[in-house]
Amino acid sequence: MSSAKSITPIRRLLVANRGEIARRIFRSAHAMGIETVAVFADGDADAPFVSEAHQAVSLRGRRPAESYLDMAKVLDAARVTGADAVHPGYGFLAENAAFAQAVVDAGLIWVGPSPHAIASMGDKLAAKQLMVDADVPTLPSVEVTLDLDLIKAATEIGFPVLVKATAGGGGKGMRVVESVDALADAVAGAQREATSSFGNGIVFLEKYLPAPRHIEIQVMGDSHGELVHLFERECSIQRRHQKIIEEAPSPVLAESLRAAMGDAALAAARAIGYSSAGTVEFLLDGQGDQAQFWFLEVNTRIQVEHPVTEEITGVDLVREQLRVASGHALSFSQSDLAIDGHSIEARLYAEDPANDFLPAIGTLHAFEVPSSPVARVDTGVETGSLVGVDFDPMLAKVIVHAETRSEAALRLALVLDNMVIAGVTTNRDFLVATLRSPAFLAGDTTTDFIERVQPQAAFVPAADDLVLAGVAAAMYAQEANRSAPGVLGFMPRGYRNSSMPAERALFGHNEQSLTVQYRAVRGQSFETVALLDDVEQEASMDVRVVSTDLERGAITLDVDGVQTPLRVVETGSGVMVHTPAGAINLDHRSRFPDYASVEVAGGQTAPMPGKVLSVHVGAGDQVTAGQTLVIMEAMKMEHTITAPVDGLVAELRCAEGDQVDNGQVLVVLE
Repeated sequence: MSSAKSITPIRRLLVANRGEIARRIFRSAHAMGIETVAVFADGDADAPFVSEAHQAVSLRGRRPAESYLDMAKVLDAARVTGADAVHPGYGFLAENAAFAQAVVDAGLIWVGPSPHAIASMGDKLAAKQLMVDADVPTLPSVEVTLDLDLIKAATEIGFPVLVKATAGGGGKGMRVVESVDALADAVAGAQREATSSFGNGIVFLEKYLPAPRHIEIQVMGDSHGELVHLFERECSIQRRHQKIIEEAPSPVLAESLRAAMGDAALAAARAIGYSSAGTVEFLLDGQGDQAQFWFLEVNTRIQVEHPVTEEITGVDLVREQLRVASGHALSFSQSDLAIDGHSIEARLYAEDPANDFLPAIGTLHAFEVPSSPVARVDTGVETGSLVGVDFDPMLAKVIVHAETRSEAALRLALVLDNMVIAGVTTNRDFLVATLRSPAFLAGDTTTDFIERVQPQAAFVPAADDLVLAGVAAAMYAQEANRSAPGVLGFMPRGYRNSSMPAERALFGHNEQSLTVQYRAVRGQSFETVALLDDVEQEASMDVRVVSTDLERGAITLDVDGVQTPLRVVETGSGVMVHTPAGAINLDHRSRFPDYASVEVAGGQTAPMPGKVLSVHVGAGDQVTAGQTLVIMEAMKMEHTITAPVDGLVAELRCAEGDQVDNGQVLVVLE
């Protein structure tokens, strides 16, 4: 153990990050008796993490470069609040060696590996050479420079190749290139995205393995020479090279392979004198005795998916980071660690899997986690939070731990299914379909899983589910109206003193129309008929409102003798009804046509709010199907709008630098 003289307790910790990771770090710091300081961008002023810190400092900027990436502003926030330590979380400045050095030079404690270790791994090409010297297996690669013959280099590596940023991670600045024709555009796009996300546009080419497993080893070291690994995580379920489901341990590693990969990770970490928490990532190709693994990169920070390691080992990695940064030795040795059960994490994103996983925005009219089954939810949002375009669209990480892998997968699916989320399109249904798929449950989880298995992108309700949702929305609305009457509040539901037509509620779901007709009868029930696309679904239903909780949006209905609890949340233009089958979004429909919603013929629209990075055509240009028209940026990712067919550019309605709204017409084709 270290001597008392070498210990420098942390009194006040500034977290140079936002959202769920800031809240996660606060949680461990507060449990250790450490005060915390938050920093926040303009759009985060009302975010939960800001109010949970003991102090919070505005960075007076909206976009990342003006706020969380501005080293001077962050250091000034530490100075004015008297913080004596800085934790960077992940992303932003977490792997910026210059920032780490600036923190140290300011006399503050840096919660992370040394600036030297960060710098040695910050350039992924230099890192690969270090790994070669340490006898860690690596894939062939080459840096993209101005004088590099791109085609020759890619051909020598062998297609497909991966264009990859030397800085950062999270799938930003990455492109898979299948042929020579797409190479130049892929490199340019990766460079732009890397510059925007990390302030460093250097990229390299690397041999691409189409269907490996993504295995990473969690390491932890201290300044006293102790270095251990906390086993592996598998992170093979990915879209756009970004992980969405992670688990520990991997379902395919035999003990011999686990030991070999653990030893390789420790060799990699020792090569750079590593301390604090970090991850050594590998690609695993093949199975059983024929399996081979190659070094991918070292993440010199805490990882998004660190909770699954915490769940199977019982180690609080953030607490250990803070202790190591204070000068303590690790509180455990390699022999103290063992794998307990299985843990799976799902990243819940504001995005639309049915629309190529494009990010979504909006206000979370409801965001509630079920009390059962039990799950750990690390989140940066709550009911009422605004999901904008400036930052990554991750809403939460939902984590479960169970004795077996199949129990963990099914429990996590049920937790996600039972979450009440309204106002923003999410990947929740896609995650549930993935977790319940036979391929996932069998452990068939290579990185091509999504393309190969194609889990259902969104919940498609059956006619009975739609009818139940419509009836619930109609009954809830009449209950809400009745609860606040101007006069005659003593009258029973739906009272009429003469024979009147049935009341009607009109809804829409995608392209379908739903009409609910209901008439009050004796016994406080309703004679109800539902028409889907003007077709009556069944004979009249006997519907009774068993109970309502208007504050929670809860209603329990008895439909022909079957009681069902439901949740109903108004979302502005419509209503979300959470049914036992899944969440169903209904639009409020009018009996009259909406003449304001006329589409522009041939209009190519923005798939989301964002910024126009570049315009590649002009009015009068002839274009061919698939040709790039406009490149946009939103939530730190690039999105290309292409011509759907051959045609003529009749109008150009945007320019480079424009901020555009979702659905805004950018180019009109004839």
